[in-house]
Amino acid sequence: MRDPRFPERQRDPRFPGRRPAREPPAAPSGERIEKALADAGVFSRRDAEFAVRAGRVRVNGRRVSALPCLVDPARDLIELDGEIVELRGRPGDRERPRLYFALNKPKGVISTARDPGGRANVVDLVRAGVPRGERVYPVGRLDSDSTGLVLLTNDGELAHRLAHPASGIPKEYRVLVQGALTGEALAQLKRGMYLSDEGSREGGAKRARMQDVKVLKRTRDRRRGDLSLVSVTLTEGQNREIRRLFARVGIKVRSLERVALGALALGRLPRGQFRALRAEEVLALKRSVRLG
Repeated sequence: MRDPRFPERQRDPRFPGRRPAREPPAAPSGERIEKALADAGVFSRRDAEFAVRAGRVRVNGRRVSALPCLVDPARDLIELDGEIVELRGRPGDRERPRLYFALNKPKGVISTARDPGGRANVVDLVRAGVPRGERVYPVGRLDSDSTGLVLLTNDGELAHRLAHPASGIPKEYRVLVQGALTGEALAQLKRGMYLSDEGSREGGAKRARMQDVKVLKRTRDRRRGDLSLVSVTLTEGQNREIRRLFARVGIKVRSLERVALGALALGRLPRGQFRALRAEEVLALKRSVRLG
């Protein structure tokens, strides 16, 4: 007996010997789990991907370890490391505040929301400005040995667009380097070169280049030799890209400070201090990625 849930398909009278084509399956609906976690202020989307692949996330009691994974924030229960994540978009949710902080990161502090080794991280430094029950996370990375501007927010969509290479958001750095920085070396840094892709499981190499590089000041130190203060602008970045590019042309980086992220400037913010962004600064960042 035929199951009534699966009615017999009608044959096309024009082609009596041919079965009708199957209807294409409906496209899965929902929101990517990385976006749901980012909107909840738990992670950046990139960190959410790592957490899912590491098996730290459950949806409705079932562990998720592969992407893509679509969820319904209004209905699904998501757990991170055994704790329920309060998602945006549930019925009756209050409007949660959007938080935006600029931090002048000191050397030795890592640019992650948490660290299993217990090292100081950028989120710890802005905790005093975050309301109880809310979370922020850093946009992009600045390695432990570097200092300067880090943007922290719980605005998942803005964070995603600012960090995405396709957005081409310029990031400006002041770099003190040691060595004879010749015109040919500067030209090579602008042309670019291939660096091993340290963030890829498959290995390989990716092309890296400085969007702009110019010498601001040259000095000579008896002990350390030639020193140059250099302005560097990147529009997309790999792990420790500036240090690795300079090393390829025989130049050693002595210090590296990020001074601008798009329209947002570090200014005179003291090292280790943070401040809330002004409304016009937030609007400028949103407009730069077509969110304004």
